[in-house]
Amino acid sequence: MSAHTTATATASCVESADPACGAPLPVLGRDVSVPLVTGGEVTYAALDYAASAPALQRVWDDVAAYAPYYGSVHRGAGYLSQLSTDLFENSRVTVAEFLDCRADDQVVFTRSTTDSLNLLAAALPADCQVFVFETEHHASLLPWRNARVTYLNAPRTPGEAVETLQRALVERDPAGPALVCVTGASNVTGEIWPVRELAAAAHAHGARIVLDAAQLAPHHPVSVQDLDVDWIAFSGHKLYAPFGSGVLAGRSDWLRAAEPYLAGGGASRKVARRVDGGVDVEWHDSAARHEAGSPNVIGVYSIASACKALTEAGFEGLVEREQQLIRKVRDGLAAVPEVKVLSLFGDDAPRVGVISFVVEGWNSSHFAAALSAEYGIGVRDGLFCAHPLVRTLLGSDPETQGECGAPEAAPGEKSLNAIRVSFGAGTPDEHVERFVGAVKELVRDGAAWNYRTEEGRCVPAP
Repeated sequence: MSAHTTATATASCVESADPACGAPLPVLGRDVSVPLVTGGEVTYAALDYAASAPALQRVWDDVAAYAPYYGSVHRGAGYLSQLSTDLFENSRVTVAEFLDCRADDQVVFTRSTTDSLNLLAAALPADCQVFVFETEHHASLLPWRNARVTYLNAPRTPGEAVETLQRALVERDPAGPALVCVTGASNVTGEIWPVRELAAAAHAHGARIVLDAAQLAPHHPVSVQDLDVDWIAFSGHKLYAPFGSGVLAGRSDWLRAAEPYLAGGGASRKVARRVDGGVDVEWHDSAARHEAGSPNVIGVYSIASACKALTEAGFEGLVEREQQLIRKVRDGLAAVPEVKVLSLFGDDAPRVGVISFVVEGWNSSHFAAALSAEYGIGVRDGLFCAHPLVRTLLGSDPETQGECGAPEAAPGEKSLNAIRVSFGAGTPDEHVERFVGAVKELVRDGAAWNYRTEEGRCVPAP
């Protein structure tokens, strides 16, 4: 191939944003400029995908094209209502296909992963025992308030995770229902968990399993059937869709047997007054049973659009490109002796684009603030709503109190939080290169500006 042909092919790759060619998918905000405290502006490097990924341009365009046709769902005889209802229900089919659901699985639309897991928690059979690792995000660690919960210690290898679960299941009362809740990929370390093996262990001991795929689904293909999980939960705003929508998909029997998550219109099939003055209600058996109220049709459609966009882009190319970005970041951080990357399973563990670390001699909030103010790089600092896991990785006292964000620690003081950089299908190479360069400069030269703690956040001093 000639040099001219190669250059033309490369240009075509960039223009088409084909991940197989190494180009990021177009996302909103990719050209936004932000001011620097040191003067001037720079294109914002959004490296906080684990909190919320930017919406794909494709998703935004699809929603904009639908917006003039917006109408009520399941409630109108008019054309726009019928169109919106079809779009809403077709989105359910799209999500089921994206997740490779079983034929009789239900796809319930919710507000988020947190909402999905709280819905499932409300649908647990009586006297259900729940098993959850301390390594979970609070969305999957905390919803099980009305169940008997067994919290499992953080494993240090995938094999240890399976063995820990097996031992706990052997000791449980085999007569009652049981549920295992596990993440697909850690929101702190990015490490991928042995979901298929954990599911096999759960089923071998008569338990069911729910997968928190909030961090896995945006980065990696997820098959309900291949992983053999009973339910899966994820959020639209991490899957390159806007805020406000989520999914709980999986087996229908517990959901049909449970009282509706919310009581109201849409969840009820028939409501009638009784002679004694009371009310009799017949609830739906379908997903509508747990979708009371006017549904978020735009949010649901945006999730379906994101599922289609990722599928059509080709996960093989997306995964390969993200692995290249991971190697760039990890190699760059490894070159700085003062940086300690947090990990449960070690350097060889498969992972998605989520990396947390601490820097010797730096308060993590101070470091994150300097990355933003002096380099235009947005990362996350704190305990990442996974307090037990981060404290375990930092070797801190598990009784020490902390917030989901940054603690009240001044620049230079020891902090019990970390820094998280995360990226995905929309991240340009330049953003991760700028990040690695900024880390090296800050460690070598220190911050160029003074910072102070203000309302719990480390911010540039005036």
